[in-house]
Amino acid sequence: MYLCTQNTECSLLPMGEKIKKLKKIRIHREGTHELTWSALAIAIIGYVLWHYISSTIFFWIFIVIFGSAWLMALNFYRCPIRYFNGDTDKLVVAPADGKIVVIEEAEENEYFHDKRLMISIFMSPLNVHANWFPVDGKVKFVHHQNGNYHKAWLPKASEENEHADIMITTPDGTDILVRQIAGAMARRIVTYAKPEEECYIDEHMGFIKLGSRVDVFLPLTAKPCVTMDQPTTGDQTVIAKLA
Repeated sequence: MYLCTQNTECSLLPMGEKIKKLKKIRIHREGTHELTWSALAIAIIGYVLWHYISSTIFFWIFIVIFGSAWLMALNFYRCPIRYFNGDTDKLVVAPADGKIVVIEEAEENEYFHDKRLMISIFMSPLNVHANWFPVDGKVKFVHHQNGNYHKAWLPKASEENEHADIMITTPDGTDILVRQIAGAMARRIVTYAKPEEECYIDEHMGFIKLGSRVDVFLPLTAKPCVTMDQPTTGDQTVIAKLA
């Protein structure tokens, strides 16, 4: 058995046995720089207020306001260690924490040019914002599209908002489209997926800052395993089964 860290690549075992690259991240790397420098700034300003201002009221007001903001940012950038427990064959796992806002047949005219089963997960600012690959397979392509910043739960957000499309081909040849969508507050989509690379459930696919959404486009033969408004846990909740 091999244990792979975030910067270690795994080779395939003989007999086609799959090895998953396990990523152990407690605070997401997208937030370490911001959290470190903001904590340092808060500490310096707090020191100045405490030692050079006669009244401590300014110190406590500053600590309460900016300390609370820093803790909210810390909560936003948390990234729990998760591994899917069980066989992943034919399963589609939630790519994000949040709640189900769409389960419907939708016309996908950009790549498939036919109807697909679309399952969408909305992430509030309080959710974990790391994104996981929903299926095992190989990344066919990654495409980033600039756009608007409508509220992420609106139907038009899927096509009109800034988004990144990741097409994944499963081992049995089924193409699955995953779309990372920027929301009204989100201004940055990070995608780790690279074309022609193998990808697995348990791997990080990317990260979206602040409120946002992830759409998954599946064949109509896929069977949904979730209901509207159901909470999802990224890399844990099974959202569909492929035929």
